[in-house]
Amino acid sequence: MDFSFLILLLLVAILYSSVGHGGASGYLALMALWGFAPETMRPWALTLNICVSLIAALQFFRKEAPDWKLFASLIIGSIPAAYWGASVQMDQDLYKKILGGLVIFQSIRLLIVNSRTDYSSQKNPNYLLSILAGSTIGLLSGLIGIGGGIILSPLLIQLRWATMKQTALLSAGFIFVNSISALFALPTLSSLTDTNLLWALTVVIGGGLLGSWLGSSRMNHKSMRIILGIVLLIAGTKLLLG
Repeated sequence: MDFSFLILLLLVAILYSSVGHGGASGYLALMALWGFAPETMRPWALTLNICVSLIAALQFFRKEAPDWKLFASLIIGSIPAAYWGASVQMDQDLYKKILGGLVIFQSIRLLIVNSRTDYSSQKNPNYLLSILAGSTIGLLSGLIGIGGGIILSPLLIQLRWATMKQTALLSAGFIFVNSISALFALPTLSSLTDTNLLWALTVVIGGGLLGSWLGSSRMNHKSMRIILGIVLLIAGTKLLLG
């Protein structure tokens, strides 16, 4: 496997896992640039996503107390929605562009508009709204082949349902369960037997361990806000440009 591809894969895993994300949108972008076959991209991205998001969830769980009720309300509808979305074969260009524009808008809000906002304060979640949001995000993530963290994280932050680090924990868990659901719904998983996937897994596991350790133990809320804004900007640009 190309060495430069693995280095970039490592950097994506470090960057994304530092804010509780699995990195699927970044992996998909790299695989597209390297000319991977379409039938390989989604299974590989979801598999890498599962590993990195699990590592991130465990790391942040050591430092943060999760809101189990909020987490349950988010995933109760998202798991079947992600499964259904991954099984649907349809043209993805339109909703990728719409989603990319929304993600870029949220990244700008985090980096510029709300740069002085104190995201440590919280409000009580609306659980009916969280069920609806989780179901919608699960459907979109299944359709595209991502875990949904790039949609969930800014939503949790803007609604003040969680602090930055709690958002990272919730997002990592959300990404983990939805990626598993979407992976098993794919029409073929034959590409997972490719031995090159082992190299990719080794690299992203190392990146996930380093990135999530930095995010959970070394970064403050401001640093995480900036990094999350950068992650969203990268992911949104990738979705918008296709």
